[in-house]
Amino acid sequence: MRAPRHFARDQRQQATSAEDVLWRALRGRRLHGMKFKRQVPVLVYTVDFLCAEHRLVIELDGRQHAWHDVYDARRTEEIERCGYAVLRFRNEEVLTGLEAVLQRIADAAGLAR
Repeated sequence: MRAPRHFARDQRQQATSAEDVLWRALRGRRLHGMKFKRQVPVLVYTVDFLCAEHRLVIELDGRQHAWHDVYDARRTEEIERCGYAVLRFRNEEVLTGLEAVLQRIADAAGLAR
């Protein structure tokens, strides 16, 4: 098994189109000055996006996640026990409604958009 840091680096190089779209909107403190990192190890997991300052994790789910509901629920629960809020979006939501996704992220961080 690869170390979490190496796995995260591999994941950054294999981003989905939805991850690319959301990353372009979040990177460089573009959303209310919030600093996001992508594909970050948290516990034994690698999360899609993390804003440490606001203790916020963003996860994007493709179609395959419908088969992993129990795993995703346990993963979310463990991450939330560490003090993070976890927001999940379907890839389709990001690709067709980016502004609404960004608004939900800002709301979760307690910021107005």
